[in-house]
Amino acid sequence: MSTTQRIETELNQIGPRLRRVRLAKDTTLVDLASMTGISKSTLSRLESGQRKPSLELLLPIVAALAVPLEQIVSPPRIGDPRVAPKTSRADGRILTRLSARGGEPQAFKITIPATEREPTLRAHDGYEWIYVLDGRMRLVLGEHDIVMRPGEVAEFDTKNPHWFGSAGAGPVEILSLFGAHGQRMHLRARTTPAKAG
Repeated sequence: MSTTQRIETELNQIGPRLRRVRLAKDTTLVDLASMTGISKSTLSRLESGQRKPSLELLLPIVAALAVPLEQIVSPPRIGDPRVAPKTSRADGRILTRLSARGGEPQAFKITIPATEREPTLRAHDGYEWIYVLDGRMRLVLGEHDIVMRPGEVAEFDTKNPHWFGSAGAGPVEILSLFGAHGQRMHLRARTTPAKAG
């Protein structure tokens, strides 16, 4: 794409951006016309792309909407979306954090060793979503004692006493999403009793 084409493309985005900002501010074209002294028809043509934007038009509009000019004339900046995974160990488990700190839900890849087979139930605020990647995982949740295989998923309110560990001869690898808040979730997994080994 040539420089001229890029500029033309960018100019064509100003009208739709202006309309989004105006609607977000709950301002009608009539209101904006009254605040800026620019006719409603000119504002409408500007938003629809039928009128080329100019500083003469944009400056009173951004002043009336109380937004910086850059918000209208420049595309929003998007930072690098990649998250650097951080691996740690806790109670014999290998936890790889897959989400940025501070947000919700928190995402982890967890490897649980084959030796972790004895349930120790705990309860706490939050909701958890677990997807089994590899191996066999035993989930004890309230009255449920479930063996899950690769591709199976469970969601549950962590206020219910729960534990999950290995149910096979080898380790189990899972993806876990955990959030302190959220909608009430429900269990989606098999309800067959766990088998030894």
